[in-house]
Amino acid sequence: MEQLKTIGRELAMGSQGGFGQSKEFLDLVKSIGEARSKAEEDRIVLSEIDILKRKLLEPDIPKRKMKEYIIRLVYIEMLGHDASFGYIHAVKMTHDDNLLLKRTGYLAVTLFLNEDHDLIILIVNTIQKDLRSDNYLVVCAALNAICRLINEETIPAVLPQVVDLLNHQKEAVRKKAIMALHRFHRKSPSSVSHLISNFRKRLCDNDPGVMGATLCPLFDLISEDVASYKDLVSSFVSILKQVTERRLPKSYDYHQMPAPFIQIKLLKIMALLGSGDKSASEIMYMVLGDLFRKCDSSTNIGNAILYECIRCISCIIPSPKLLEAAADAISKFLKSDSHNLKYMGIDGLGRLIKISPDIAEQHQLAVIDCLEDPDDTLKRKTFELLYKMTKSSNVEVIVDRMIDYMISINDNHYKTEIASRCVELAEQFAPSNQWFIQIMNKVFEHAGDLVNIKVAHNLMRLIAEGFGEDDDDADSKLRLSAVESYLQIISEPKLPSLFLQVISWVLGEYGTADGKYSASYISGKLCDVADAYSSDETVKGYAVSALMKIYAFEIASGRKVDVLPECQSLIEELLASHSTDLQQRAYELQALLALDARAVESILPLDASCEDIEVDKDLSFLNGYIQQAIESGAQPYISERERSGMLETTDYHSQDHHEVPPHALRFEAYERPKPSSVPTQASTELVPVPEPSYYSEAHQPISTSSVSERESSEIKLRLDGVKQKWGRPSYQSSTSASSTPPQAENGTSSHPDVGVGSSSLKPRSSYESKKPEIDPEKQRLAASLFGGSSSSRSDRKSSSGGHKPAKGTASKPPKENPIPVQPPPDLLDFGEPTATSVTATDPFKELEGLMDSSSQDGGSTDVMGLYSDAAPVTTTTSVDSLLSELSDSSKGNPGTYQSQTSKGPNSKEALEKDALVRQMGVNPTSQNPTLFKDLLG
Repeated sequence: MEQLKTIGRELAMGSQGGFGQSKEFLDLVKSIGEARSKAEEDRIVLSEIDILKRKLLEPDIPKRKMKEYIIRLVYIEMLGHDASFGYIHAVKMTHDDNLLLKRTGYLAVTLFLNEDHDLIILIVNTIQKDLRSDNYLVVCAALNAICRLINEETIPAVLPQVVDLLNHQKEAVRKKAIMALHRFHRKSPSSVSHLISNFRKRLCDNDPGVMGATLCPLFDLISEDVASYKDLVSSFVSILKQVTERRLPKSYDYHQMPAPFIQIKLLKIMALLGSGDKSASEIMYMVLGDLFRKCDSSTNIGNAILYECIRCISCIIPSPKLLEAAADAISKFLKSDSHNLKYMGIDGLGRLIKISPDIAEQHQLAVIDCLEDPDDTLKRKTFELLYKMTKSSNVEVIVDRMIDYMISINDNHYKTEIASRCVELAEQFAPSNQWFIQIMNKVFEHAGDLVNIKVAHNLMRLIAEGFGEDDDDADSKLRLSAVESYLQIISEPKLPSLFLQVISWVLGEYGTADGKYSASYISGKLCDVADAYSSDETVKGYAVSALMKIYAFEIASGRKVDVLPECQSLIEELLASHSTDLQQRAYELQALLALDARAVESILPLDASCEDIEVDKDLSFLNGYIQQAIESGAQPYISERERSGMLETTDYHSQDHHEVPPHALRFEAYERPKPSSVPTQASTELVPVPEPSYYSEAHQPISTSSVSERESSEIKLRLDGVKQKWGRPSYQSSTSASSTPPQAENGTSSHPDVGVGSSSLKPRSSYESKKPEIDPEKQRLAASLFGGSSSSRSDRKSSSGGHKPAKGTASKPPKENPIPVQPPPDLLDFGEPTATSVTATDPFKELEGLMDSSSQDGGSTDVMGLYSDAAPVTTTTSVDSLLSELSDSSKGNPGTYQSQTSKGPNSKEALEKDALVRQMGVNPTSQNPTLFKDLLG
């Protein structure tokens, strides 16, 4: 009988929906899931909105029902409909004493509202009360709401309580308090600037989750100011070392990798701290080498850590062995069948070639395969790699491949990027003038109007200035080749407007310069262009200007000018054009044809396009006329800034200008009204704008009496930052505010090219071992791209020749200087410290001063011993093992990055061995402390 009653109760619960939900709610979810169209879904949701509006107006709704209604409102909002009529009920639910209802209310409020909503003010008091609750789940719910809802104005209301929660006994509360402070720092850094030390203290927390959460705000702080956190380098390295040694509990493992996300964040922080810092980089060598050996490349998370290691190495000053380990990891990525891993390999290769260009030569065929891969994203990444490794020996092959790819794609945004890169490489590494002109023609022809107009102007400037240095023959050959190529292209049916502008300009300037083509022939071609593109006024304007130059050069040379009939008809047509620009050009051309040779030569001199034009911006040639007019009684000029009242009274008195006659306009302020009932500060209270810095600086040289005199006689309207509604659009304080130079951000700096030669860096596994049969075409392409390993050095030496730089402002190809070789650290195997750094000191001793003497955990117990099953293992390094490593490394001198072979005994190596033995005699063992025991001291 009891069993039947139990079954009946279960059936009744099932008919009502089960899990505390009603049947109506489950029917709603089911009907939405079974909707076959958006219109049917909208009809269901609108019907539900009407139902909820009626039910929420009912008095005395049970709390269980109200919770369900709030959840149904969440469904409505998720489907894109407005549920604002129920927001206030979610806010009321956050006041409930029941934990389940309170958390439901907080969840709904964080989904419904944003930080600027009007109802936020109703939640602040509830959050303050919940932050003082004895139930840590209530405190966590309030902290979650803080991270989503608190804005800059309400931060001071909850900030003291959040800071107090940093010492809460529950690790979940401390973690969420750190996250809330991180949110405050991002919203308003000035509000928590005095609490930055708390992040350093929580780095020593006895819970790994709190420590991991602290890494996120520390990463932001280090990105802004690297120098202030250099003292934490050894601490971060020690944490990463002990994480990789599996000192953390098993619950932090992910796919058998110990706390991988903490490792990735630590590697990003180390990349910032080690950038350009040799001493900091040396501390990181050992732990980075351990990561390369221990990471499992069979899992995605292991590959992610390897990739982050490669990125870290590319930012710091690396050692040769780290570069070799990174090259091996990149080789594994490139040989993988996964496109994602290939993408990572290409990206990592692009980062390492900045340090060691020879690394790319070991993966020639892999790069060629990625270049021919059907995956478009991988192909684009490979083109970025080729762009970084371009030099004078392979520029032709790379640019040709880029142009072929640009022709095949339809993405205008990426086509524009490819075109700009082709232009840049052609300007820097062009082997000949003819090749440069051909490449530019292809870019303009296929990229069309997507090419930046600055590229067209740069091309015209380069052709005008020439590529040779005081070599007129080379310049004339360049211009002749450009004219010949443009005369061949101009007959094509459809050309981009920007390209036609370049063609018209070049034909007008140099079409008849060498005498190979007559003026009638060139003018006929230009008339054909103007007739074929009659709807493009810009092209027609360029064509008319080119005709004017051709006829001017003919008249100036004394030759008879015969205007073709089609040119005459074009001029007559443009004389009646609706475009004032074209009409003016036509009238100018008609007037120029009637002038004599001397006048035309002075108006349009031959080859004057590249001459500098001197512009007198101050119009000093009018000074005499102005002085004469002032002496005759004229009034001096008052600038627009003075007329608008921007200058202070002191500025007027500091200038030596004549007194304005009484009949002229007066610009000084009116006298202050006599009644003293209005307080002096009333004018400042009306406009609560802070005093700008330049306002106080302008008054520094003025005496106190003059300042008080002016303040008592003037009442000015504060217009700082107010946009003018009439006249020229400007901001009143723009000129003064813009004069202050912005402060340089002390954030992440780009890693300079370090002097690391890598001729000895050859991965053990070559790409050729995977594919025994290699396509000869790929071999030829790889040889043209990479130049072969044997000729790589000669390519670098000869890359400065070939294409000559342009004169004037034209871009010049950079000379490839040999990379300066920096003395490497005196290290053994991933940078073991020397005698000064081998001392058995705990790197976390530096953080002991940051911890309060009265810590709430209050003991020096080994917290990790409670989590881990096995006791921590201390490792010792024997003298024999170090000597064996030293003997292994004696084949290559560690003091240089070039591999050298030596024969016979080496006295220097013997001295190094003796010194190492003496060091090990002083300090025979190296400590390997546990993580959080050392952090707590």
